[in-house]
Amino acid sequence: MADQMSLFGGSTPVPEAGQDQGKTSRQRAEELNRILNHAAYAYYALDAPEMTDAQFDRYLRELQEIEEAHPDLVTPDSYTQRIGGYVSEQFAPVRHAQRMYSIDDAMNLDELDEWLERTDQALGATPEHPVAYTCELKIDGLGIALTYRDGRLIRAATRGDGTTGEDVTQNALTIKDIPRILAKPGLEKIQDGGFGHSIEVRGEVYMPRHSFVRLNEENDAAGRPPFANPRNAAAGSLRQKDPKVTGARDLETFIYAVADRTPLAVTTQRAFLDWLRDCGFSVNPHAKRVTSSKAVHAFCADALAHRDSLDYDIDGVVVKVDEFTGQESLGFTARAPRWSIAFKFPPEEKRTVLREIRVQVGRTGVLTPVAEFDPVVVAGSTIARATLHNIDEVHRRDVRVGDTIVVHKAGDVIPEVVGPVLEGDMASEHAARPEWEMPSVCPSCGSPVIQEEGEVAYRCVSIDCPAQAQERLIHWASRNAMDIDGLGEEIVSHLLEQGLVRDVADYYDRLTEESLAATATGRVYDTTTKDHLEGDPIVVGPTIAKKIMAQVEESKTRGLSRVLFGLGIRHVGANVAQVLAKHFGSLDRLMLADEEEIAGLDGIGPKIAHAVHGFFGIEENVAVLERLRKAGVMLEQPGFGEEPEQPQTLTGLTFVLTGTLEHYTRDEAGSRLKAMGAKVSGSVSKRTSYVIAGAAAGSKLTKAQSLGVPVLDEAALEKILATGQPPEA
Repeated sequence: MADQMSLFGGSTPVPEAGQDQGKTSRQRAEELNRILNHAAYAYYALDAPEMTDAQFDRYLRELQEIEEAHPDLVTPDSYTQRIGGYVSEQFAPVRHAQRMYSIDDAMNLDELDEWLERTDQALGATPEHPVAYTCELKIDGLGIALTYRDGRLIRAATRGDGTTGEDVTQNALTIKDIPRILAKPGLEKIQDGGFGHSIEVRGEVYMPRHSFVRLNEENDAAGRPPFANPRNAAAGSLRQKDPKVTGARDLETFIYAVADRTPLAVTTQRAFLDWLRDCGFSVNPHAKRVTSSKAVHAFCADALAHRDSLDYDIDGVVVKVDEFTGQESLGFTARAPRWSIAFKFPPEEKRTVLREIRVQVGRTGVLTPVAEFDPVVVAGSTIARATLHNIDEVHRRDVRVGDTIVVHKAGDVIPEVVGPVLEGDMASEHAARPEWEMPSVCPSCGSPVIQEEGEVAYRCVSIDCPAQAQERLIHWASRNAMDIDGLGEEIVSHLLEQGLVRDVADYYDRLTEESLAATATGRVYDTTTKDHLEGDPIVVGPTIAKKIMAQVEESKTRGLSRVLFGLGIRHVGANVAQVLAKHFGSLDRLMLADEEEIAGLDGIGPKIAHAVHGFFGIEENVAVLERLRKAGVMLEQPGFGEEPEQPQTLTGLTFVLTGTLEHYTRDEAGSRLKAMGAKVSGSVSKRTSYVIAGAAAGSKLTKAQSLGVPVLDEAALEKILATGQPPEA
């Protein structure tokens, strides 16, 4: 996820896996770790995947190959050493009885056969005594761990980062097929009847397809955005603050694993699945025990052929060594069992005709080419467009308007153009068509388009571009910028729709209390009929409008650093904005500075300097700033030129705050640390000096412990704030 909102766009496009970018192995490994961690955060923490499974797997494999060739590059925080997943601070952390591992992937039958052959050899298979495997459908859902004590459910947790998950017990209790008390036939197969024992079973929470369709119909009727796929819907539903919301989402489970097999009187995966069924768990009925690679192939082919007839999503087949003794003999790697592999289904491909490549301007200014083609049904739904990402991707795929193209859904979710069909006459027709090029001006506002050195993305950098307006307006009002309470996504979107604001200066010289009060925010929605009721629309109203406009007026005094951050200048986060404001003191001095002077500041550098200097070179941006000045917005830094109120005793130290503090908010504690010269970061790294951990600290605490970063409690924080001194080593 990008650190900040920016007029200049979101995250920088990354090179394709396996490409030679002129980088050293160390540089490429570091880059791949950044890519993988960013993608994993979007997938696990936000339930909003930004790349396909296949693309993620390519990056992971490249990193594994680099580390195999250069073992000195393997670090404890490398993605190859972790399982994946994140622990949200929204829920209390739960430590799993044993680590919950990922499963390595086989992307084709050759890779599957290599694993089967390697496993047979390791376990001493012979024609007379072949290795038995259990084949199970790979459910596309969210991992869950259920803990039972004396046969009663006491806790449910997400997989999280594999070691620590999120406590979602109250939400899991609303899922109808999770047994609260284990059935007697299953308990009888636990040593000493199961009483006095705790057992943690594991599986997948999923949303049936019919429930997913109904949920998106309800979202559409209520004006809410739809879920992208059932997996995202299941993850978002299980991690709700209100269990009633989870209960209304119709989730189901399939259970298939256990943390510790010691108490069980079963010795194979096949028998274990039967035990789970005896206990009352939902177990997928399609699991099968086989004893040859031919039978494994047949199971995979049958699963692929019948996947569309199921009422739940699957994205492959999981193959496991059936005998528990064989599993124990093979053991684990750092992130996955050696006794199991996931065969991933190839995407379904269709042919169609590319009619247009249209440029879409993102809310942060990035220009994205989008392929529009004749509608075609792929993986159960009709698609007619797919992103081409950037100009390099258009050229790499070599698609041209008029071509017959191959399309599929990457990961059975995201529409993707594979490339042109170059058979017979289609090859010569393709060659005769012109290559597509990015326009030189923004299609939304007509401003010049730029491409920064070393980057593939083209951007519109005009502050006046309507395509970027909503995100820019929301960011300006956000807490760490101008902190205008009430100007959130819903109200801002309606202000834009009704023409009341277009840029941030409109908050001050155009928006009035009366016009805000009269702003329509929708109509009453009837949850029974799924219709919007007739009658007058809901409006903001005078009471809320008065409060918001008071906040707008108060925001004028926030000062230069908050203004610079609120403008969303590319690469200018809150810390960079403070550095610029403290050094220059006023917007006028900053605008007169050249790139060299800006780049010379500690923590800035040429890339940020180029973005800042370029921002003030756009005429439309300067015009908005002048309107802010005339409206009375402070464009100077309070206290500039004065001696610091407090000694800068924490200069050179970096703190990370995580969890819930009893006596401070994290922002308050961070501000007080910064006032003493400290840097406060949002992520943990080897350069972090201290992590301050409050209640329910999550993944940041886990990472600090793995890196050996000192962890302090709130009492230690209070001592630092009182004395201005870090704790003694």
